[in-house]
Amino acid sequence: MAEMLASLTYVNTSSKLKISVATAAVAALFLTTPAGAGAATFISDATAVPGSVLIADEGNSRIIVVSPHGKVQWVFPRKGDLSPGQTFRTPDDVFFSPDGTSIIATESEHQMVSIIDIATRKITFEYGVADHGSRKPGSLNNPDDAMLLPDGRLIVADIKNCRILFIDTSTKKTTQLGQTGRCVHNPPKTFGSPNGAFPMKDGRQLVTEINGNWVDAMTLDGKVSWAVHTPGIKYPSDTNEVSPNVYLTVDFSNPGAIVEFDSKGKLLWKFKPTGSAALNHTSLAHGLPNGNIIATDDANHRIIVINPKTKKIVWEYGHKGHAGTAPGYLNNPDGLELVPQSAAAALGI
Repeated sequence: MAEMLASLTYVNTSSKLKISVATAAVAALFLTTPAGAGAATFISDATAVPGSVLIADEGNSRIIVVSPHGKVQWVFPRKGDLSPGQTFRTPDDVFFSPDGTSIIATESEHQMVSIIDIATRKITFEYGVADHGSRKPGSLNNPDDAMLLPDGRLIVADIKNCRILFIDTSTKKTTQLGQTGRCVHNPPKTFGSPNGAFPMKDGRQLVTEINGNWVDAMTLDGKVSWAVHTPGIKYPSDTNEVSPNVYLTVDFSNPGAIVEFDSKGKLLWKFKPTGSAALNHTSLAHGLPNGNIIATDDANHRIIVINPKTKKIVWEYGHKGHAGTAPGYLNNPDGLELVPQSAAAALGI
């Protein structure tokens, strides 16, 4: 997604796993060879990822599902998936519906949010005005991290409108937290360019605010439990809960970083490689059921899995520094989610 910098300028480099599937019984390795003469071959451990991964391949305007062995298992849109006149561009975040039958895609640069029925491969719901970011009713302005709530509403962090929007998918009627266009930290009255609203295990939400580097824990009706600055982060993105009082966020910068912290803002763990190994505009990281951490490395055109104990990358999809559309390549991947068992059959995997 094109997220807002703390200085209220914008960048075009784009900037989020809930249910595990069975881990392969036998360890398996596959090779990824980056483009370029003399490049080293990286060995990915397929057992590092406990299931297939849904990826928002933003620069290629597509969604793909990749197996732990690096095989592309599903792609949207294919020819014929879109209705006449319908568009689907720059998906930057993708999440499954609670029942696993749909994918919610945020097309941040396209100013749209879409719901895709997996079985029919059709877009069944759209909100926003394509290519027109606005404060007007029915419009969005750089929407991010749209998810379906248990009650059927969509929750959307509408970055440049500085609000958390709730959309009734039956009527398209909306309610919101925050004041449209008022971009300062004072939740729930106002938000400083929120770029994520992730569910916590107890029903609250974690809201990440770019301006001022804030993370807020609050109920859906706006009751704030705590708000802290993320430690050592310039540009926070997509904070989410790993375990009780352990939260994960990333630095959408170059070099980027991934950190864990608690509700007091205390740093618990940090991954920030330097030099040629540096992350470049990482926009999302999630804790995996096996204890590893999966993350987008957006401007490096890859998805990575990190062993937090060794701080080593143990799995990778994409070729670092090389965008592409061929199998094994990505172009500015911005969002991901582990495929839940409830979605596997519909996806045909």
